[in-house]
Amino acid sequence: MEEDISVAAAPGRRELRKQDRRDAILRAARESFLKNGYAGTSMSGLLTTLGGSKATLWSYFRSKEELFAAVVEDTTGEFQTELTGLLRSSEGLTLGLVAFCRAFLRKIQSPDGLATWRMVVAESGRFPVVGRIFYERAVSLTEGNLIGFLVRHIASGELLDEDPQHMANFVLALCTGRQNRVIWGVEQSDPTRLAVDADQVTAMFLRSFAASQNTL
Repeated sequence: MEEDISVAAAPGRRELRKQDRRDAILRAARESFLKNGYAGTSMSGLLTTLGGSKATLWSYFRSKEELFAAVVEDTTGEFQTELTGLLRSSEGLTLGLVAFCRAFLRKIQSPDGLATWRMVVAESGRFPVVGRIFYERAVSLTEGNLIGFLVRHIASGELLDEDPQHMANFVLALCTGRQNRVIWGVEQSDPTRLAVDADQVTAMFLRSFAASQNTL
């Protein structure tokens, strides 16, 4: 019996070591992408930081594009899970929108959120794949979470029967307006304003799309 336990435990340890190595690669790549940009990050440069062989690195990620996609997924996965939970457990349309806006504003105005946005905008012109990956692996998931929530409230009659994609874009555009002003240096990021901004975005949305003003 002891031998069986030992044999069964060994693959688990190997998998943990592989996961630890993969996590280390993702951490180093994320730091490099944010500091040096997409163009300034290379697989060979990561090897200088991480050590090990080129074959080992390429066994985890076959290209810089694949590595960038994995970094985006890794850094936004927890946030997407948070949004899913918030919107599914929300008590009503207004509270759900407020909770979404607070979470989204907190994410995009965080130091990492601002750094990521600057990098994506700066690099997408030369490397369209950067924008495509960021949209597919991050932005579209946020949109999808919000659209699903809005569709439920359209079906319930609380919202006008209009295009939920348009509604979601309306919310996201209002939220990113302040982020842009912070990036341009016109304003400073102010966490104490998140609740106020979330309430204002929600109020503007409901004035435009609520089926009844009793929703406000």
